[in-house]
Amino acid sequence: MPAHHCPSPERGQLDLFHARPGAFAPRDAQDLMSFPFFSLSKSHRTVPIDFSAGNVWIRVEAVPDHGMATIWDADILIWAASQIVEARDAGLKTSRLMAATPYEILTFIRRGVSLRDYQRLKAALDRLQSTTVVTSIRQPAEGRRHRFSWINEWKERIDASGKPLGIELILPDWFYRAVLDDALILTIDQAYFSLTGGLDRWLYRVVRRHGGKQRAGWRFDFRHLHQKSGSLSPFKRFAFELRDAIRRQPLPGYTLFLEADAGGHALLAFEPAVPCGQAVESFVPSGTLRHVTSGTAPTCHQEPKQGSSRRGQKRNCPLNLESNIESNFKTRVRDVDNDPQDTSLPPVSKDSADTSFRKDDSTALDACALRTSPSGPKPGGQR
Repeated sequence: MPAHHCPSPERGQLDLFHARPGAFAPRDAQDLMSFPFFSLSKSHRTVPIDFSAGNVWIRVEAVPDHGMATIWDADILIWAASQIVEARDAGLKTSRLMAATPYEILTFIRRGVSLRDYQRLKAALDRLQSTTVVTSIRQPAEGRRHRFSWINEWKERIDASGKPLGIELILPDWFYRAVLDDALILTIDQAYFSLTGGLDRWLYRVVRRHGGKQRAGWRFDFRHLHQKSGSLSPFKRFAFELRDAIRRQPLPGYTLFLEADAGGHALLAFEPAVPCGQAVESFVPSGTLRHVTSGTAPTCHQEPKQGSSRRGQKRNCPLNLESNIESNFKTRVRDVDNDPQDTSLPPVSKDSADTSFRKDDSTALDACALRTSPSGPKPGGQR
């Protein structure tokens, strides 16, 4: 599908917003971080994504010519959200109609600026424009749906002599309104753009969205994560890749752990990582001349034990489900805590149920799981 060059009625009603120069923090929309809106693979995907949980319903459709927009294509939306928030905070007028040079977009999302990178950017814009989404998220009336594309349209800009000036694109109203709402935007780590794996990128967004910077961390049932990802991988393969991520620890700012609930179901737990260089433990390399205060955090000279338990802590805290009820289904919490039937979520089978625990330690203590390191269950151990 070629880039559109004919002006649309919508374009004439919008003011043109020029991208601001300079480096600033990347921002992401929480809805895009929470739910499966993008393909996690760079391969050509046309199989739709269908997801439902409680009152949330999502369907993502692709066309054969371009395939579904990928999680790497979503970097363009992160750039757009970051531009809008930065301009709004500076007191400038923003718009869904945005103009920028490919160089500005590519450097912000930490891509190269070769001819091949420019061509990939245009292909990403095509996928974003041709991928359609229909969802119930942020719809005021129950049962109402909103259908849109990630980019309503885009075109290449040229001057009178035919010299390229950059590109223009129009964002959908659904996305633009979320960006303008402070409660729906989160700052993400610049290192996110350096994550090469689709699962790693998706996992970081889920962790950043649900875990935030809570000191107690968060936990997810493996099967719920599989459903939440929209991945076409079989569950066993998906679980293997999650265990591998726990071994590799790829997420900037967070530490991953493997846990198991009282029923033996695998859980992915995560918590904010202690920044390297803030403090060192009583361990000091031999030959050190200067005094080092003891009783502080692990030193950067030590290689951390990936996926090991927290220091001095063997049991998990109950899940803080009430903060984000969409993070885990309540099926198993009813089994463990005798929680009253919750009609806000649909019935879930035992095979796809997700683990949650209430904050009441007196009733949830027996359900606290043992945290295990990779030396325990091996990747793919659920085969």
